[in-house]
Amino acid sequence: MGKYVKIEIMDTTLRDGEQTSGVSFVPHEKLMIARLLLEELKVDRVEVASARVSDGEFDAVKMICDWAARRNVLQKVEVLGFVDGHLSLDWIHAAGCRVINLLCKGSLKHCTCQLKKTPEEHIADILESIDYANELAIEVNVYLEDWSNGMKESPEYVYQVVDALQHTSIKRFMLPDTLGILNPLQVIEFMRKMKKRYPNLHFDFHAHNDYDLAVSNVLAAVLSGAQGLHTTINGLGERAGNAPLASVQAILKDHFNAATNIVESRLNDVSRVVESYSGIPIPGNKPLVGENVFTQVAGVHADGDNKSNLYCNDLLPERFGRVREYALGKTSGKANIRKNLESLGMELDEESMRKVTERIIQLGDRKELVTQEDLPYIISDVLKNEGDSNKVKLKGYLVTLTNELKPMASLSIEIDGQVYEESSSGDGQYDAFVRALRKVYKVTLGRKFPMLINYAVSIPPGGRTDAFVQTVITWSFNDKVFRTRGLDADQTEAAIKATIKMLNIIEE
Repeated sequence: MGKYVKIEIMDTTLRDGEQTSGVSFVPHEKLMIARLLLEELKVDRVEVASARVSDGEFDAVKMICDWAARRNVLQKVEVLGFVDGHLSLDWIHAAGCRVINLLCKGSLKHCTCQLKKTPEEHIADILESIDYANELAIEVNVYLEDWSNGMKESPEYVYQVVDALQHTSIKRFMLPDTLGILNPLQVIEFMRKMKKRYPNLHFDFHAHNDYDLAVSNVLAAVLSGAQGLHTTINGLGERAGNAPLASVQAILKDHFNAATNIVESRLNDVSRVVESYSGIPIPGNKPLVGENVFTQVAGVHADGDNKSNLYCNDLLPERFGRVREYALGKTSGKANIRKNLESLGMELDEESMRKVTERIIQLGDRKELVTQEDLPYIISDVLKNEGDSNKVKLKGYLVTLTNELKPMASLSIEIDGQVYEESSSGDGQYDAFVRALRKVYKVTLGRKFPMLINYAVSIPPGGRTDAFVQTVITWSFNDKVFRTRGLDADQTEAAIKATIKMLNIIEE
């Protein structure tokens, strides 16, 4: 493979990704994701929908195409269409789209069993669709659906179809492993056969992850001459999903000297937007975009990073808009703690460090999650000066919940030695508490109050009613995003503890 081969990326999060069970994007979400993919990540093309699905899908495609036409990127917007006479093409044309990804049958079994047609009949139908697309000035790419089984069981059929189509106006032949059945060696074999027989055609490869081989198969396709790849954000897609863009990008660049237009530093942010809109959480250990993948846990790793970055590889978190973190738990050593203290601008003597390390290990043994934001509180607790060091102390509070009345909260809080009292109603007990607190800061003190941007609650497995509740709240303040945690048997109390931690952090 030559140096710096250019690979075209087509992202199908909005079409194949939306076929993930339980995922449905509304039109404005589709537009936002399309804009992020094309303007921020710089993917080459986006597949945004299937034709004739619904009125809502038509509205979404029209909205995206109107925007794309104004930005002069309409040729990068594609819609899946079917060999159905004029129906799909008329739908796509009316929506303002100018590229169809025509779904043709790539295996004899699909052609004869699903369509009930001979190869010759199917080819004639495809050619008629292409002629009509040309009349409408719609560019045509073709999917050879079930191409992987076609190459395994009926390669002569695949060749018959491509032989008949190779001299038409088709711009790209897109080869899907529709059922995710291939391994990398088979991809190499089949892709090389296609390239040898049709050296002048443009081939895209479209992987599915049923055997957890999507990324490997994508790379095998590139090694064998594929010029385009299909990906989704976070690997969304039918059944086990598709090849995730972040992983494909990193491996193409680091292992194969392949060039793309992807802006790596935007991958994490776009992944979070898609996570939010799709409702499909990103696993903590998902490469590149998982919450934990740039977190060193073992103390020996932090020690090695202090000594010439011994435990770092080419996947530097800064490439992807992330930072490296050092976990605090039962395997933490002093090096992990020192790394976190450095980030906080703090220093401890050896004896204090020993005591803090012991406390963190104790918490880790109890399976409690310890974060960098917790560290000042642990230090205060261990060194017995918590009462003196906290600038914000909750003196007392009362929350009420009465049927058919809004919840109420009253609180007394000490800030820099001055006590303030306030009350408020809210949509819930915690909301009422925060509204009262906001009054103190914004009305009485005339100060900014952080914005709550995420609120998550978890309990240990087992479902006991007296189980501890961990509340994790994500805040934004002065362009910095940080998390605080509270642990208590009562959910509201846990959230209030996390909030008081937050206030002490911003006071610092």
